[in-house]
Amino acid sequence: MPKRHWVALAALAACFPPVTDAHAQSRATEADRYAAVLRMVDALKADYPDIPTISAESLRGALPSGDIVLVDVRSDAERAVSTLPEAITAEEFEDRLDEFGRSGRTLVAYCTIGARSSAYARRMRARGVDMMNLEGSVLAWTHAGGMLSSEGMPTRRLHVYGRRWNLAADGYVTVW
Repeated sequence: MPKRHWVALAALAACFPPVTDAHAQSRATEADRYAAVLRMVDALKADYPDIPTISAESLRGALPSGDIVLVDVRSDAERAVSTLPEAITAEEFEDRLDEFGRSGRTLVAYCTIGARSSAYARRMRARGVDMMNLEGSVLAWTHAGGMLSSEGMPTRRLHVYGRRWNLAADGYVTVW
């Protein structure tokens, strides 16, 4: 291969973060992975029956309106891999709670599957903040064809909580 091709390949490779922490997709079929996500969601609904949810499909349809505030309650390391577009951290949300609480916008928390975000939504609701949970969170988002971003750019990488949560839709690279 000519040297100029190697230089071009090296320049292209520099645009992408290393994938040494990436994991192969689960050997289960996409349908089986989605069924596992739904089983986890059902268990969470039993634990958090008081928390309203929005489906990933409904959220995708509502996002273009600009009336949604997405709150990513995952850790810094998880968010560094990717987030839902325009999501803010729980800390950013709480710093601007007065603004968002009176905005009339729909407030949606999410995490990997919905446990941490359901707990967060419950805490916010106890404080009088009308917040809901993204049902199935980022995993359901991938199965609904939702976009992820990293530093403002689209990505197919996502951080999941661990091997048990390696349930993203086909075409995603998982990290834990």
